[in-house]
Amino acid sequence: MALDTGRRAGGSSVSRIAFSLSCLVASGLCLAVAFLFAPLVGAVAGAALSAAALGGLAAAVAWRRAGRLAREIETLSGEIDLLSRRLLTLEQREAPAAPTSTAESGLSEVTAEIGLLGGIVRELAMAVAAQDEDLARLKSAPAAFAPPVAPAPVQAPPPVHAPPPPAQAPPARAASVPYPPAAPYAASPMPSAAARQPYAAAPAFAPPHAPAFAPPQAAQPWPDEPAAAPAHAPSAPWATDPILPREAAPAPRRPFVPEPAVEPWPEAEILAALNDGLEIHLQPIVSLPQRKVAFYEALARLRVGETLLSPAEFVRVLERHGRTTELDRLMLARVTAIGQHLASRGSETPVAYSLSPGSLFEPGFLRAVGRLIDLHPELAGRLILALPQRSWRSLDAEQASALRSLRERIGLAVDRVVDPRLDAATLAARGASYAKVGVDTLLSEHGADLALALARSGIRLVAEGVEREADVPDLIDLDLPLAQGTVFSPPRVVRPEVLSPPSAPEPEPTPPADDPQPPVRRAFRDVLRRAV
Repeated sequence: MALDTGRRAGGSSVSRIAFSLSCLVASGLCLAVAFLFAPLVGAVAGAALSAAALGGLAAAVAWRRAGRLAREIETLSGEIDLLSRRLLTLEQREAPAAPTSTAESGLSEVTAEIGLLGGIVRELAMAVAAQDEDLARLKSAPAAFAPPVAPAPVQAPPPVHAPPPPAQAPPARAASVPYPPAAPYAASPMPSAAARQPYAAAPAFAPPHAPAFAPPQAAQPWPDEPAAAPAHAPSAPWATDPILPREAAPAPRRPFVPEPAVEPWPEAEILAALNDGLEIHLQPIVSLPQRKVAFYEALARLRVGETLLSPAEFVRVLERHGRTTELDRLMLARVTAIGQHLASRGSETPVAYSLSPGSLFEPGFLRAVGRLIDLHPELAGRLILALPQRSWRSLDAEQASALRSLRERIGLAVDRVVDPRLDAATLAARGASYAKVGVDTLLSEHGADLALALARSGIRLVAEGVEREADVPDLIDLDLPLAQGTVFSPPRVVRPEVLSPPSAPEPEPTPPADDPQPPVRRAFRDVLRRAV
């Protein structure tokens, strides 16, 4: 053992070894004596001695292994002791204090303030963008409304009466040259050739086909300045050439004048008509391929005078004046009336309405929608609120909490999808059950992947803007469940009696009283007896 472990053997080990050797020597002597005096007993003793030797060897091996295990156990015991001391040190440290209710309320208030400030900043950005668009439209308005510029008239040369040429001679082509009026020849002497040289290049005064000689009485004085020559003579040969017919000359090009832009409706009239001129139209969203009505979408229209304006024509004005939330409140009141009407008829068809982005940042707007559902329990399952895609991406903590409380009672949808890269899993986790995507996006190369991703997340896809019958088979091939467009049905106005509040039930008619007994004929003597 000393050789295996590399340690020096102690006194106890030496004594044990010496004792073992002594026992073996004694056993050997006893065995030899036994073989000498009793061979049979010696054989038995030898076998017993061999068994004892093997048992001793096994005991030595077991004793060595037990020693090694004891040392390992001692090492592990030391490590466990160290770990226990560390654990006690950690347990003696003070645990962090639990957050109090004050901190939680303060955090919720800070979150609400941040959401409110974010809404104000977004509304300000939208107002600035709308103002920029108005400025750009006003800058382009003068050019659009300017009267068309009339082209400069081509001045015809004054006719010059020349003597008729002889029959055999060709007509004099110089007669149409616009010279100044004739003057007496003697009053203005002919200038020298050097004086005429600067003006010799003017085509109006020296045309190449003009005759080289003219009679003295027809001679014209040379002008003092070359400005008398029209500047457009070389570019308009039909103006001075009598041979070219007037009808053969090309007409002068008129400058392009764009059509005047449609004048926007006055903002004051739009704001004044918001309360009384608001109309609600319903357009069905049908299932494919059966084309059965799945639910309706409520669309806002504004009647100003005799004109019916679409949302694209008046929503910008409401955004600039901060009245989109008022529009949503009025529309939700009408949608509530429509839902009550459908419930009274026993219909389970929902009605969807798309909120404006500014209403989400109105403090308490979504909570007010929840109170509306509590006030009218019949709307549960019959109302679908659609939020724009950018609003889903910018929800704060308060808005997400309000939507979580609404998702159990009404449906939620994604509307106005601009980027087809939708995070279907996140939308489904936030409660979206519908997604409205344009038909052009769905029929593009990425439409099939988008439809498959939304279907895996449990979001029903609605193809909106279907205007052609030829697109319907392609949508059916994509396995789209719902579609919307004029090819199925255009938006139709809701009847006024549907929007009116339900009338109180008529009281049941009271049962008629018992018929009075017919008068009994009595004798005249009885009447006289009572009178007396």
